[in-house]
Amino acid sequence: MKRRDFFELSFLAGAGTMLFPGCLVQKNLNIPSFMKDYKDLFVSDPRKATTEWFRNARYGMFIHYGLYSSMGMGEWVQYNKKIHVADYAKLKDQFTAEKFDADFITDLALEAGMKYINITTRHHDSFCLWDTKFSDFKSTNSPAKRDLVAELSEQCNKKGLALFLYYSHGRDWRYPHAPNNDHWGGSARPKYSTKEPFYKYGNQHHLDLYIEFMYNQINELLTNYSPIAGIWLDGIATPLSGDFSVFKCQNLYDMIHSKQPQVLVSYKQGLLGTEDFLAPEHKYDAGKKPKVPLELCNHLQKKGWGYTKSEDGNHKTEKDVIEMLKKANSYPANLLLNTGPLPSGEIHPEDVSVLRAVGKRIKNEGWDNILKA
Repeated sequence: MKRRDFFELSFLAGAGTMLFPGCLVQKNLNIPSFMKDYKDLFVSDPRKATTEWFRNARYGMFIHYGLYSSMGMGEWVQYNKKIHVADYAKLKDQFTAEKFDADFITDLALEAGMKYINITTRHHDSFCLWDTKFSDFKSTNSPAKRDLVAELSEQCNKKGLALFLYYSHGRDWRYPHAPNNDHWGGSARPKYSTKEPFYKYGNQHHLDLYIEFMYNQINELLTNYSPIAGIWLDGIATPLSGDFSVFKCQNLYDMIHSKQPQVLVSYKQGLLGTEDFLAPEHKYDAGKKPKVPLELCNHLQKKGWGYTKSEDGNHKTEKDVIEMLKKANSYPANLLLNTGPLPSGEIHPEDVSVLRAVGKRIKNEGWDNILKA
């Protein structure tokens, strides 16, 4: 098969459609709208084009939203409070997302001067924000009855924003065959005082089933939503605590790249060394020279990623965000700045105010002046 034919078939295969919404069409090749300045390079090498776009993107929005938001104690509440699987699952019946507004979120990102959005499609609790066929623990099976990933994908495509999909890979606190604490570290499971009946143990536990489950879900995300700019994997501490080769990550990376050739893959600070960019939290060893683009993630709450009620009134300021942008630029790196929506899905008013203020400065003063001021 010719290289060009491969790209055409890759883009036109999948869920049955497919001229991507929000894409430019050039010689039968669908070019994502966020790549409009890289059209020529995209035609010859989609992933290289996305990489060059990413190096220049500078600033993106991270969104941590899920069942944990309703408890107002951060995204690790199931682990920290040692909430058993059946009890935690009851939160699904309270999940309405009535104020999750993808139109507003994407407008806010643009107003803030951001180029992309990354949303937690499935965090460590295994609750999915899309209509997956591989689990019933999902937003479409809650009172919300909505596919939030689809809604955000539609708005990003419409407005020229790139969409990255966060996915918890190494760590899962629900799936029966995910890594257990008996063989894995990195907070693989909550440290319950009694045995969790939902989990499988001993010769009844088969890690390969979990690996297959993840592969199928990520394949599904890339089939259902396009174009995607990146898959952002999390939970690296668990595979790093043992023989991570059993997770077959290169097979996963290869599938991702074959499914949508422009997609970049990251796994935090890097697991295999074949990731397309590195995405550590807060900082990176300044003495190291990464061979691939770098992104630092940080949060607008003073502490934590998912909504934490005790942080109300204690979010970071315009000045704090400017300093984070300067720090990221010094590496150089992008800043992926997190907001944890309220239980309703509404973006926290403190974050809205700060993001708009920073965006106004970027627009009025320009990036060069902002970064050296």
